[in-house]
Amino acid sequence: MGEHGTEEKVRIAIVGSTGYGGVELIRLLQGHPKAVITSVISSSSAGTPISEGFPHLTDIIVQNLDGTDPKEIAAKADVVFTATPSGVSSKLVPGLLEEGLKVIDLSGDFRIKDSATYEKWYKHTAPDAAYLDQAVFGLCELFGEEVAGKDFISNPGCYPTATLLGLVPAISAGWINPNSIIIDAKSGVSGSGRGTSLTTHFAEINENFKAYKVNKHQHIPEIEQVLSQVAGEQVTVTFTTQLVPMTRGIMSTMYANLNGVYNDEDFVELYRQYYQGRPFVRVRDTGIWPATKEVLGSNYCDIGFAADPRTGRVTIISVIDNIVKGAAGQAIQNLNLMMGWEENLGLGYTPVYP
Repeated sequence: MGEHGTEEKVRIAIVGSTGYGGVELIRLLQGHPKAVITSVISSSSAGTPISEGFPHLTDIIVQNLDGTDPKEIAAKADVVFTATPSGVSSKLVPGLLEEGLKVIDLSGDFRIKDSATYEKWYKHTAPDAAYLDQAVFGLCELFGEEVAGKDFISNPGCYPTATLLGLVPAISAGWINPNSIIIDAKSGVSGSGRGTSLTTHFAEINENFKAYKVNKHQHIPEIEQVLSQVAGEQVTVTFTTQLVPMTRGIMSTMYANLNGVYNDEDFVELYRQYYQGRPFVRVRDTGIWPATKEVLGSNYCDIGFAADPRTGRVTIISVIDNIVKGAAGQAIQNLNLMMGWEENLGLGYTPVYP
């Protein structure tokens, strides 16, 4: 406890501060009552002010960007968020953990528990198995109890977050056939990161709508890993991703065969019971389906349903802000659970609308 009985704030370092995930962590953590950012880190821009790349942070983050030396980071911080590309965290995280730091990793490097599967989908050498075993998969609404008190959390991907939150209650209840699942997922362009490419060039994406990585997206094994765990059997899914000409948002539309006769009201009741006490999942009333703008800038995941007795299938629609609930917001949710704080501490953002 500090002076006058106030609590000392947990010191935060953010690696990858020049990417969208890192800069969103800065935005959200600026308002967190129990955390303070003491180091913003970029291997490529160390020594320069972050406001050079992000002028909106002028007079908000005034310290220069630090480098990635684990000992220097440990001298300034208690918890490190690693918002790096895949293949980078696997090299950086072991040194951070060895320095006694708590780590929340936003890359995909520690999500896939099978090394061969990781290497097949991510095209990088897998991290040491000991670190894969240590990393807790931090999909908060499903595994939040496992996060509490741990030192190393692997933050889920954006598509898996929207998709798994939409599917798991129905699979857990046995209401849908796990191997009948088709997932149609759409993302705003920020999901591709800040780097420029022909795919995300304005003239290529504006007034355009296109599929990419069909049957090859690296989030497929992450989704299948969790669904298999929940179903108690090996689950495979058809998963198609598409880029939408908007900045933020994911809509995951899922189709599955029903194991019985269930209507929309049944699904609403099932999901509200499943997510009772979880502040960031909002289940729509029957006949109302969520839109991406309704969660923009917030940590909410909104879910709606349409069960079809004619086809014997259900359509589940799940939306998130890919940079918040799909990345930085859920990472802070994991920080809260890790530290034993209220799950929604510092995350009470009302969606930006319109």
